Amino acid sequence: MDKHQQQLSLAKSSRQSCNEWIFRDVPSDITIEVNGGTIALHKFPLVSRSGRIRKLVEEHRDSDISRVELMNLPGAAESFELAAKFCYGINFEITPLNVAQLCCVSDYLEMTEEFSKDNLHLHAEQYLESIVYKNLEMCVEVLQQCENLLPHANELNIVSRCIDAVASKACAEQIALSFSRLEYSSSGRLHTIRQAKCEGDWWIEDLSVIRIDLYQRVITAMKCRGVRPESIGASLVNYAQKVLTKKVDLVSTGHQKLVVETIISLLPVERLAVPISFLFELLRNAVMLDCTIACRLDLERRIGSQLDIATLDDLLIPSFRHGCETLFDVDTVYRILVNFSQQDDGEYDMDDVSIFESDSPHSPSQSALLKVSKLVDDYLAEVALDVNLKLSKFIAIAEALPAHARTIHDGLYRAIDIYLKTHKGIQDADKKRLCKLIDFQKVSQEAGAHAALNERLPLQSVVQVLYFEQLRLRNALCCSHTDGNHKQVHHQSWQISSGALSAAMSPRDNYAFLRRENRELKLELTRLRMRLNDLEKEHVCMKRDMAKSHSHKFMSSFSKKIAKLRFFRHSSSRGSSSPSRQSYRADSKAIERTCASIE
Repeated sequence: MDKHQQQLSLAKSSRQSCNEWIFRDVPSDITIEVNGGTIALHKFPLVSRSGRIRKLVEEHRDSDISRVELMNLPGAAESFELAAKFCYGINFEITPLNVAQLCCVSDYLEMTEEFSKDNLHLHAEQYLESIVYKNLEMCVEVLQQCENLLPHANELNIVSRCIDAVASKACAEQIALSFSRLEYSSSGRLHTIRQAKCEGDWWIEDLSVIRIDLYQRVITAMKCRGVRPESIGASLVNYAQKVLTKKVDLVSTGHQKLVVETIISLLPVERLAVPISFLFELLRNAVMLDCTIACRLDLERRIGSQLDIATLDDLLIPSFRHGCETLFDVDTVYRILVNFSQQDDGEYDMDDVSIFESDSPHSPSQSALLKVSKLVDDYLAEVALDVNLKLSKFIAIAEALPAHARTIHDGLYRAIDIYLKTHKGIQDADKKRLCKLIDFQKVSQEAGAHAALNERLPLQSVVQVLYFEQLRLRNALCCSHTDGNHKQVHHQSWQISSGALSAAMSPRDNYAFLRRENRELKLELTRLRMRLNDLEKEHVCMKRDMAKSHSHKFMSSFSKKIAKLRFFRHSSSRGSSSPSRQSYRADSKAIERTCASIE
């Protein structure tokens, strides 16, 4: 049934009810037409109360008008029937369900005190002031009735007054509740008892029945009045659940899009005012309903600020865009990670040297970084199963976090291994790009053992794994060999795992460590240069001797040179403050040359 048919049906029912109270013994002399329907009435009762009808009758006095059409009457036939009853002196009850209609129709028909004393408009206004505006539930009922009375209800300030009353009552109830929870502690100090979340906010359920445009005005007024952000957030969650869980069709899609965009604009700026799962749900709806880019970017920024409390299910956002080949929306997740990383970097001013003088073992966001790094590795392992996921997007997600976020690379290695297993046709160059993401110093012994036998890894990565496993084994042997060199072994262990340790530090602590490490590396480089010069001199002498003779004298001379080299090596080791470090640096050069040759 369309709107026109509904109006005709309503007019017909009004005529039937009208016949029950009009004067049957007096013939009607005027017919009122309202929105396509007609009602036969009498001129005298109407013109005695309605200034509008009197003016129409007076304008056509010569032609003896018998039919009056009321165009765009607010509330249609139902409202006019109530006004007509008042004109005939028939009593009826004013309620929150009809008071807004009475205000609008009395203003339209000019049933005011200026025309007739004790008129309908006065009774409706008195009911609003004395009863409705003092009760939050009634205000909400009136707002709901005003949805079909716009713009008349706005022009009469019925909507704005109800909204102000609702916001004032909600704020007053929260203040009263806060005072009721005040008590004195044993020390004599006044403090507030911790209250349950949104306790006393019973109005949340009532607001879910009004239209989105009026709801937006109510929430905005509440924010201005100082209602708690948690209460605002709970109301938004409740409203969204009531509207967005309804069955979606072509007609309701546009309405749901408007609801999502409005709720996003109403979100409190305070962190954790709404659950992060609700933010992700809004983001999914925003993507699916093709909401504005500004709405989606705002949600991504909010989610990024509290990503450390998210779960893997939250991040698995399906791809709703037409023509998208991937199963999950990795682009959105990447932008969220960028927001999180930029927020973390923004906490530090790298140009301010004083911040590095702190003795704090961790920065305030270090725990959040660790949680997010594990979450990202789990996410990569999940999306790696998608055969359509491009390598560039996988790498972008993995590199979105700062280098010091991961203290262990087992999760990243697992995700990369899954990607290699799923994408079997990947080129060797792409395999190397992937494996460069892994710091094999930061993998556990179990992961290292798995990687050493993993045929999917490029040869360069396997060599690195074996090298660091050798260092780990050497460290273990040194520790078991002697207790007298405990400090020396500890120093070597520190060097082997320095990458993991520095990754566990925040940037401010890592800076001081890197400065010390840089000084030690400079000293080590100086020693290696001196040793290299000596070796080059010996090598020149050996070539000269080989050119002079191939006899027994050459063998004797060669043995002497070898003895000198061994003696020089031992003496150089005794002069070094860290023999194990020299061995480590030399082996590092060797592995770098090996990897370079493989490439």
